[in-house]
Amino acid sequence: MSERDVMEYDVLTVGAGPAGLAFALRLKQKNPALSVCVIEKASSVGAHALSGAVIETAPLDALIPDWRNNPPPICVPAENDEFWFLSKTGGFKAPINPPQMNNHGNSIVSLGALCAWLAGHCEAAGVEIYPGFAASEILHDEAGAVCGVRIGDMGVAKDGSHKPTYTQGIDIKAKTTVLGEGARGHLSKQLIARYKLDADCDPQSYSIGIKELWQVREGVCEPGKIVHSMGWPADSATYGGSFLYHLDGNRIALGYVSGLDYTDPNYQPYEAFQQWKNHPSVKPLLEGGSILSAGARAIVTGGYQSLPKVEMPGAMLIGCAAGLVNVPKIKGVHQALRSGMLAAEYLAEHDNDPAGWDVALRASAVVAELKKVRNFKPAFKKGRLFGLINAGWETLTGGLSPWTLKVKADWSSLKKLKDAESPTRDYVERTLAPRDRLAGVYFAATEHDEDQPVHLQVADTDICITKCAEEYGNPCTRFCPAGVYEIALDDAGKRLQINAANCVHCKTCDIKDPYQIINWVTPEGGAGPNYQNL
Repeated sequence: MSERDVMEYDVLTVGAGPAGLAFALRLKQKNPALSVCVIEKASSVGAHALSGAVIETAPLDALIPDWRNNPPPICVPAENDEFWFLSKTGGFKAPINPPQMNNHGNSIVSLGALCAWLAGHCEAAGVEIYPGFAASEILHDEAGAVCGVRIGDMGVAKDGSHKPTYTQGIDIKAKTTVLGEGARGHLSKQLIARYKLDADCDPQSYSIGIKELWQVREGVCEPGKIVHSMGWPADSATYGGSFLYHLDGNRIALGYVSGLDYTDPNYQPYEAFQQWKNHPSVKPLLEGGSILSAGARAIVTGGYQSLPKVEMPGAMLIGCAAGLVNVPKIKGVHQALRSGMLAAEYLAEHDNDPAGWDVALRASAVVAELKKVRNFKPAFKKGRLFGLINAGWETLTGGLSPWTLKVKADWSSLKKLKDAESPTRDYVERTLAPRDRLAGVYFAATEHDEDQPVHLQVADTDICITKCAEEYGNPCTRFCPAGVYEIALDDAGKRLQINAANCVHCKTCDIKDPYQIINWVTPEGGAGPNYQNL
């Protein structure tokens, strides 16, 4: 094996999301002499980025003061908010919008378009950005400190042999490596385990957000209108809710979020989303329209209790890799931007040394915001009614409750079939596209070379066809929004079939698998979804 090529920088950022890009730009603003590199596993910046996304714009004001003169391609001022409680056949609008849902002064954006726009500002400032560079492993120096990453080899066949297109991945080394991979980052997960960064916090928790962008009929769209809902199709024990954002150009962004702490092994997040689209308040908006793009992504929701230590020798965590989403606001972009900027300012003031970053972040407004809302999401584990009552209390007290509710790992919440009380779903016959999950994969424009090592590693597939089939009924075939997992039957009997080419990189399987034997690792650089304006 030939010696790998090496690129060296002062600072390396893994992930061209809002946190990583804000970090890189702010660092260049503070110290233009530093060499800064950003790598991104997607084929282009923004191709794997998916969020609601209504953003608080104050961080952008601080990062790029004149940004409104040349805003991101999709940027619609928020005009009015509505919050609905839905039943199967109707519902009612909340007379008072929850304070956390007040979006006055905010903007509706496409996170993917925002990231591509931010990347342009970064490159103009001298940041080097390399999409299609999938970091497969962390590099450590002799003392055990992080010193960079290794880019995965390209052109490796499924059996491990080298194809004619084989290209050896390079090593990228830096004094400081910044992880901005987003929720359940492949490398972040490894570092948290290696350095025991989560030793003093609760386990992390997640939701899955499934989103579509629709072109709707003329006259249907009300640009700037923001609608959220709770209730049907989720049962009272399952955390779930929707978002519906009216954009310009007769486009509506809509999606459904399901908490991955659900207990019913038969629950299907993708089906819940499709059911919600057929609700009487939603379906008339979409009829006669067409889907432009679709996708899914895990959302980090553990909050204050689940915040790991965010520094280790040679590296630091920012954004959703650290778990900074404000759940009741349904917002993480402003937290990602702020944490990236804070990290950059910290490094600029401390000679590019991440030591002390954890203390600095915890003393910041970013974590103060998380602490105020720490009890919102955990309370819903006791049911929707208790969660709503607690939300009212926490709002009235400004989060000053003397208690902090516990968070437990999502996989541990799933009940076995014999213990589960599957609720009556009361679902309807749905007629809107897409008809099934594979059609949804089409709208995600996901692409993987099928002759490459499977990036969804299952430690023991015998468990899948024996113990898991009996105890849980193979929930991977239901919680995956892309139909990646399938129990196939052939002459040899039952077996797990992994349709890795379908994967949209949402990480749900890595999170919800009740045996924790699924390990999501990065495929070849440039593989995966190619989201358009999500």
